[in-house]
Amino acid sequence: MSRARAARGHVVVVGGGLAGLAAALTCAEGGARVTLLERRPRLGGATWSFEHHGLHFDNGQHVFLRCCTAYRRFLDRIGASDRVVLQPRLDVPVVAPGGRVAHLRRDPLPAPLHLARALGRYTHLPLRERVALGRAALALQRLDPADPQLDATTFGAWLRAAGQSPAAIERVWNLIALPTLNVDANEASLALAAMVFRTGLLSDAPAADIGWSRVPLSDLHAAPAARALAVRGAQVQTAARVGRIETRDSAVAAVAVDGERIEADAVVLAVPHDAAASLVPAGALAGLEPGDLSRLGTSPIVNVHLVYDRPVLEYPFAAAVGSPVQYVFDRTASSGMDASEGQCVAVSLSGADAYVGRPARALADELTRAMVALFPLAADARVVDSLVTREQAATFRAGPGTAALRPGTRTRVDGLFLAGAWTATGWPATMEGAVRSGEDAARAALSTLASRDRAREPYPFDAVKEVVA
Repeated sequence: MSRARAARGHVVVVGGGLAGLAAALTCAEGGARVTLLERRPRLGGATWSFEHHGLHFDNGQHVFLRCCTAYRRFLDRIGASDRVVLQPRLDVPVVAPGGRVAHLRRDPLPAPLHLARALGRYTHLPLRERVALGRAALALQRLDPADPQLDATTFGAWLRAAGQSPAAIERVWNLIALPTLNVDANEASLALAAMVFRTGLLSDAPAADIGWSRVPLSDLHAAPAARALAVRGAQVQTAARVGRIETRDSAVAAVAVDGERIEADAVVLAVPHDAAASLVPAGALAGLEPGDLSRLGTSPIVNVHLVYDRPVLEYPFAAAVGSPVQYVFDRTASSGMDASEGQCVAVSLSGADAYVGRPARALADELTRAMVALFPLAADARVVDSLVTREQAATFRAGPGTAALRPGTRTRVDGLFLAGAWTATGWPATMEGAVRSGEDAARAALSTLASRDRAREPYPFDAVKEVVA
């Protein structure tokens, strides 16, 4: 892509989450003039931080895997790769009430043999059910996530047909399905579940090594991305409420924002699917109406933050079974708390329909009791502060039928492109899916601008002389 060609167009990116940031960065790197509009007073979308009683907290715990190559490249491009931790080798401590621990740890063997020993020693299931895990994993490896029939049934139904017990589903399969799909395996689309397990666990041994931020999320995404965009000449406007996308002759013309009109040669719409439904022009989506996007639904995530007067968690993070706790993370360093004064942990609850409406005090008390049941050190510790963060519509609802409701990047409006983890990325609603969608939309926008430039170029004079001669 010629930088001179792309620079002749103006791309307006609507939305400052990861999809919008990735789209704006890619367009700016391609030479386009870029304006990014975000309705909130901050960037980062669903990944943000805040201060409370002198400590820094994230709205929710976010992790990534080694296979999240687009997201990791994005961190490189904004200069934030040194702000994350990536396990050298997958190791998930799985804790049951009473403090019993089993590790899901990979060996230096090719997939899927890399997990054989860990599953064989996984004492949270009886031996016969551990053997059945291997048979189901091999059958899952043979599934094609692109097969539309897989999106017609649930992962839970497939697991039961494959001989998996309720205990195996809860104590193994949901350890991965619930945090990645944000719904229980019994509700999740088999197509999306197959994609997650094949990509993350069954095809490449290092793919599922887990990474997380060592700093508050706003310091990981928003601030570095804003600097990277400024260096590349992009204009960023926060607290900018977009009213509509104007079209002329079935092509993008402008974006109306706060009573003003910003002319655009291309628009990347990178907002949540419920917001996109009110901004996408009628007839823009092939096979869908904008209102159909609401049928994607939403699924909540709740995080309970507990500040203890002493250490209670001996791992950077741990999963739990037989407990209301799903995953718990040590966030002491990122919060700014002095480790000599105690420990700050975040209990992450995905697919949190049962928790999102609970009073904060009752929820914190329940999780405090659950932590005592899991971690012996918590019994003698005192919770000196707690708070609950809720993302009511954290992701789309990844149930059967989802694939047909996820539109692609291009629309029927010339110059209008869609981005967001809810679009047809092939991934569930993850940071990786968001970044991939933004990059895809940006590349499509740059390609469109370059095509228009070529169409506008006058016929070379020397070529005319040659033909006449």
